[in-house]
Amino acid sequence: MYQSNEDDDDLLASLCFDQRFMDLSSVLEPTRTPKTDKPVILDDAIRVVNHLRGEAHELKETNQKLLEEIKSLKAEKNELREEKMVLKSDKEKMEQQMRSMAAVPSPGFMPAAFHQNKMAVYGSYGYYPNIPMMPYLLPPSQRDTSEDQKNCSKAA
Repeated sequence: MYQSNEDDDDLLASLCFDQRFMDLSSVLEPTRTPKTDKPVILDDAIRVVNHLRGEAHELKETNQKLLEEIKSLKAEKNELREEKMVLKSDKEKMEQQMRSMAAVPSPGFMPAAFHQNKMAVYGSYGYYPNIPMMPYLLPPSQRDTSEDQKNCSKAA
C-alpha cells in the first residue's frame, strides 16, 4: 500500500506539472487554445522571454538618450535664462541712458533756434527774403508769378 501512495503522489505531481504548462501556454498566447506539447510551450516561452529582453534593452537605451536630452535642454534653458537677465539689464541701462539724454539736451546735436515743441526754426535762406525757398514744389495753381519780373535778374 505504501507503493500506491507514492504512485498517487507522482500522478498528482504530474497533473499539477501539466496544469502549470497549460497555464504557461495560455499566458504566452491568450487568444489561442492552450498547447499540450511541453517542448513547444518551452520554445514559445523562450522566444517571448528573449523578445521581452530585447524590448527592455531598447527601452533602457531610449531612456538613457531621453535623460541626456533632458540634461542638455536644462543646460540650454539655464543659458537662455542667463542671457535674458543680461539683455534685461542692458535694456534697463539703455533706458536709463535715454532718460538722462532726454533730460539734458546736448547743444552739439541741436540747431541754434529751438521752439518749445522741439521743432527747429530756420530763418529765411537765399538772396530773396520774401520768396519761399523752393517755390517750384508748389502746385502751379498756388505759385505767385506776379512779381517774377521784379525778383528775377535781367540776365535770366
